[in-house]
Amino acid sequence: MTTTPSPSDRPVGVDLQESEQNRAVIEAIEADNANATVRHMPGMVRVQAPGRLVINRESVEARLGREWETHEFQLAIISYFGHIKDWDDDQILIAWDR
Repeated sequence: MTTTPSPSDRPVGVDLQESEQNRAVIEAIEADNANATVRHMPGMVRVQAPGRLVINRESVEARLGREWETHEFQLAIISYFGHIKDWDDDQILIAWDR
């Protein structure tokens, strides 16, 4: 019998273009998501975590050394898996519905 993982265990993630600017975003995601795994592939980086993935504006800004608006994240994304549960000026949350 196959069981479906609960939303808190099911992986969510994002594929980002590999670039100098996106490196700060990736580092911020890693810092704010203890269970995140990062996989580098040609031209892109996949960041995933069980259940939820959070991107905090302040964490990205600290690594970029400048202001960063969450809408800039759209320029970095290749694809994502999960649902965008929250997206405001301070934070982006990707998770599955319960």
